[in-house]
Amino acid sequence: MIDFVRAAGLANFSEFAAKQGLNPEKMLKRAGLPLDLEELPDSLISYSKMLDLLVLCEMESQNRLFAMQYGLAQGVSIFGPLLYLFRNARDVREALTGLTAYYHIHSGAAKITLDEQGKHAILSYTISDTSMPGYRQGSELALGVGVQLLRTLLGKRWQPQAMLFRHTPVAEPGQFRRLIGMVPSFNTTYNGLMFDASSLDTPLESADPALHRLIRKHLDHLTQMSAEELPALVQQLIRNFMPEGRANIEYIAAFMRLSTRKLQRQLELEGFTFQDLLSDARQAMACHYLQDSTIKISQLADLLGYSDQSAFTRAFHRWHGQSPREWRKQLVGKPGNPQRRHQLSNT
Repeated sequence: MIDFVRAAGLANFSEFAAKQGLNPEKMLKRAGLPLDLEELPDSLISYSKMLDLLVLCEMESQNRLFAMQYGLAQGVSIFGPLLYLFRNARDVREALTGLTAYYHIHSGAAKITLDEQGKHAILSYTISDTSMPGYRQGSELALGVGVQLLRTLLGKRWQPQAMLFRHTPVAEPGQFRRLIGMVPSFNTTYNGLMFDASSLDTPLESADPALHRLIRKHLDHLTQMSAEELPALVQQLIRNFMPEGRANIEYIAAFMRLSTRKLQRQLELEGFTFQDLLSDARQAMACHYLQDSTIKISQLADLLGYSDQSAFTRAFHRWHGQSPREWRKQLVGKPGNPQRRHQLSNT
């Protein structure tokens, strides 16, 4: 399991949490998630931390159905580029088949399957690690989203024949009935939605075969890049935690709920080491701050986690063949450079 999900998985969180009487920023901080994740829907966050957030929100709001309600409120907004695939599919079957084929682009921590059993179709959601805290909340969130997806495809009045969960119920039957118009089945062998298989052949009015092929081609390209997801996630976490002084393998492995040895081994399978990713992140951030701010070199060295300014200067010289001060100086005179504008505004 790769513990990631696109930040779009928490679409509209602030609005929904506020309606539940919660402080969204406070809840994100408690779960250890970036405060700006809704502004960066394609960025990667920890799936386990997302589940931690759902658990915290359920406890704080004292609403045992927080996750399912949130899933129903989110609907298809979480899917990003996959949404265009659904809407341009020929029929419901093609839309859901596309979802199962490309869901790993959205999250590496769970999978979706579509099965036909006689007159019944079952769209199931499986979290890879069933022992993960927040497993129940993650399952209820997903099926809430699933209901809204199928209503988007089959009409607002659509209802599943059954909603099934592996876990035991945590709310009264009447609460579920008021929320989704039915009482789910619990203690089953899977989490999923059961519905009439004949509805899979329902044509979609928005179908555009040419656009559908183009979107599939784009998603195939993203799939080919999927092996890079773990290194990309780790590098993003390094950047997130750098200002806090936590950009080390011990902290990031713990954040991802992996041992340091396992994280390093998984990175090595993709041809990376943690030190490689740390160095790349430091280099990118160093150039960004030197070009787009007036931060002092000593402050930048501290921000990037170096023991002192000389250690940062040596590293920067390895990257660019010159000191950070020299590199910045050569940029100042270039038109359009922020520092040049800053200097001109003060003359």
